[in-house]
Amino acid sequence: MALEKYEKIEERYAELEQLLADPQMISDQSQYAKLAKEYSGITLVVTTFRSLKEIVGQIQETEMLLKEKHDEEFEALAKVELADLKEKKMGLSDHLNDLTNPKKQERDRDLIIEIRAGTGGQEASLFAADLYRMYTKYADQKGWTAEAISSNASETGGFKEIIFSVSGKGAEKHLKWESGAHRVQRVPETEASGRIHTSAATVAILFEPEEVDINIDPKDLKIDIFRSSGPGGQSVNTTDSAVRITHLPSGLVVICQDERSQLKNKHKAMRVLRARLMDKIQSERSDKESQDRKLKVGSGDRSEKIRTYNYPDRRVTDHRIGFTTHRLMDVMDGSLDEIAEALNHADAQEQAND
Repeated sequence: MALEKYEKIEERYAELEQLLADPQMISDQSQYAKLAKEYSGITLVVTTFRSLKEIVGQIQETEMLLKEKHDEEFEALAKVELADLKEKKMGLSDHLNDLTNPKKQERDRDLIIEIRAGTGGQEASLFAADLYRMYTKYADQKGWTAEAISSNASETGGFKEIIFSVSGKGAEKHLKWESGAHRVQRVPETEASGRIHTSAATVAILFEPEEVDINIDPKDLKIDIFRSSGPGGQSVNTTDSAVRITHLPSGLVVICQDERSQLKNKHKAMRVLRARLMDKIQSERSDKESQDRKLKVGSGDRSEKIRTYNYPDRRVTDHRIGFTTHRLMDVMDGSLDEIAEALNHADAQEQAND
């Protein structure tokens, strides 16, 4: 087993210990936080590696003893101990490999989900609201936490845009494939002739970074405060609590106006801005690598039609993997496990074939 990469991690661990003990480093809170995060992230790897090295040393000592002559009882005990040590070594080796293998690490990053009405007018905004309900009901079923961040309601009770966060064990694994264009085929309530309409909404799954993961210079921000407005432009609040944050280098703009507190709106807007910036950076890095893959996790491709919800046939089809279920109403009520598992299985097969 090659131990060189673990030895380098251990060397970096020792280096970080010295840096974190440096008084000058402690005074630089931003840099200190980054180093502390790195230190925390490799601590388990280093402690496991050190345990493995200790076991390897004990195996070598036991094997040396068995080369010498001893009575039968001693040799029998030594052989039992050697077998036990080798089993421990195998277990620690597997665990160490898992700790440093990204594919083995089921990460549970918090998500920010953005749903926007697409083609289809008011029916598209109602479909966006249906998708929001679907995801929040799914989160409730799985025991995750869903929190509304920002919304722009339509006059018919739907959403032109709704942004919310989801966090919890397994949320990333089950929702990471939802980015893209979702299409609905159904008869709108306002359609007198009974004709089937096709409408669409786009979903963006963003991974919410921690503040230390992405550095935003306050000088790069333009922050505007204004009065919140609802559908049709009517005033919602009587105070200037809505916040618009523009990130000047990228041109990204985030508006939050749901809270009555200006401070809360600013905090939520910054969360969304950090997630969008991280998504933009990662998308630019991975565009070339992911262009040949069918499943694009967080690639930023929101235009690709990924799924159709056909109400007349009670059918949901995911076009990326050709998966179809006729349990449409269950899906709209939050039963997404079947689709999520099919997508994860397809991705696992694709990785195995790479």
